[in-house]
Amino acid sequence: MQLMLILGIIFAIGAVTFALQNDVPVTLAFASWHYDSSLAVVLLLALGLGALIAGLVSTPSVIKGQWTGARLRRQVAILEDERASLQRRIHELEPAMSQETAASVPAAEETPPYVGLRALVMAHEEEKTR
Repeated sequence: MQLMLILGIIFAIGAVTFALQNDVPVTLAFASWHYDSSLAVVLLLALGLGALIAGLVSTPSVIKGQWTGARLRRQVAILEDERASLQRRIHELEPAMSQETAASVPAAEETPPYVGLRALVMAHEEEKTR
């Protein structure tokens, strides 16, 4: 950001120097409108108008970026609060989990081992041969 400011100041100094060295009287004409002034004033007005247009064109994207940044900062704050509350909940529940014993947990029923299709076909073939 500071680099852009320095470059802008250098550009402005160059533009003013150029305008002051070209102080020839000129006439601007647009449709039926005529304006007589020095070239320096015309150049500085053109530079100022260009800067104004550039600022107006870039304003929506700057505002959108600021809104997006603010929204993301709020979202980060919400997620950090949620994380902190979950961490507190974990610390509250850890002593209760350590007090439970393995005996209080019911034993899981043993599930029969997986029998594949090949084993079923072989068993069926053995039954046929009996």
